[in-house]
Amino acid sequence: MSPTFRALSVRNYRIYASGSLISNIGTWMQNTAQAWLVLVLTGSGTAIGITVALQLLPTLLLSPYGGVLADRFDKRTVLRVMQIAMAVPSALLGVLAVTGLVQVWHVYVIALVFGVGRALEAPSRQAFVPEMVDAEVLGNAVALNSASFNAGRLVGPGLAGVMIAGFGGGVAGTGWVITINAFSYLAALWALQVMDIDRLTPTPVIGRGKGAVREGVRYVRSRPDLVLVLTCVFFLGGFGMNFQITSALMATQEFGRGASEYGLLGSLLAIGSLTGALLAARRTTPRIRFVVLAGLAFSVVQVVSGLMPTYVTYAIVLPLIGVSVLTMATTANAYIQMTVTPAMRGRVAALYLTVFIGSVPFVAPLVGWVGEHLGARAAVVGTGLVAGLGVLVTTIWYLARRRTGTRREEWRALTADLRSNHGRQAEVQRGRRRRAGLRLPQRRRAPRTVGPRGDRDPADVR
Repeated sequence: MSPTFRALSVRNYRIYASGSLISNIGTWMQNTAQAWLVLVLTGSGTAIGITVALQLLPTLLLSPYGGVLADRFDKRTVLRVMQIAMAVPSALLGVLAVTGLVQVWHVYVIALVFGVGRALEAPSRQAFVPEMVDAEVLGNAVALNSASFNAGRLVGPGLAGVMIAGFGGGVAGTGWVITINAFSYLAALWALQVMDIDRLTPTPVIGRGKGAVREGVRYVRSRPDLVLVLTCVFFLGGFGMNFQITSALMATQEFGRGASEYGLLGSLLAIGSLTGALLAARRTTPRIRFVVLAGLAFSVVQVVSGLMPTYVTYAIVLPLIGVSVLTMATTANAYIQMTVTPAMRGRVAALYLTVFIGSVPFVAPLVGWVGEHLGARAAVVGTGLVAGLGVLVTTIWYLARRRTGTRREEWRALTADLRSNHGRQAEVQRGRRRRAGLRLPQRRRAPRTVGPRGDRDPADVR
């Protein structure tokens, strides 16, 4: 089997990946249909932004608790429960839209509920992969998960558009597409149900108790390498994952293009993202330097894209942005899965999702404000510069910390060696004295001379 797809040789992972691919396509179909539904109901781009924010906000707030669930309970059980928790609100929104009863506040509430389920499910989904495959193919399995996600992003929106039109368009058409996504979760449930549990290697679960989230944060703080990786993820997630805003601004403000040209830019980004995930899948061992180099590469390419003079040249650069971002994200995820202690895997994966996805709702308004007041090019170039500067400063800190730690360890080792040598020399001397039967010499006094009147003889005075 090709090195790019070697994890698929594992039966459990092959079944899991097939169910996840169907579910990913359905999720992207719902995202597209949901945005179109809000647009039909309100005609407002702000309303679409509110819907996206409500769906992503639980990732920021609840992912750490999802990590506790992943470490405290059987991950396969958590995943099965959460598939149902996401299918129910999708089905409800689909029925409301098909029957014509839907209102925009329904969409807001259901998007929030759906986001809660997704926030609690994602850490278990990330941490479940090492239980299905061996360490030799874990990096490949993580990369293929990212490839599946981006394949869904490539296929889902286009398929949703065709289906919405086929179902007559409008509110009812979006409702049928959203309902189809509700049924797509059955594929994920089927995969979790039929896999061979005897071939799984479940990690020990943690006991009940307070402070589990804080314990995960303390663990990350004790690992400078994880601090570096998560900080790079934060800067590229917050400032590099705003393609919907930056591409829309460049297409409309700078190049005067319409919706179809904007959609093409999204497809080009998805192609680059899929390529980056597949390239990462060929590497057997994720390394920190790939995370840093991919982050710096994104910064350079993002700045270059903001300086492109025409729509065509801008579009040509976009796949490179997708490659760099997904190379960074996939490598960072695989590094976390392969280096974190199993008891902490769920909580650290939750922190990864929090900084990668949860940062977007906070940074996105700032990027939009810069684009509105300073221009689209300023927004694109600015995000690239901030992301690159953040990655560079954090890398310098990490290298300085590692150098200081190395010197400290060397000094401790030298001091320990000196103490050990001194102790050995003292032990050798004591052994020699015992073997020779020697004792410490004692000072012997001269006999005291007394004169006729009881006085000491002058010669005895020293």
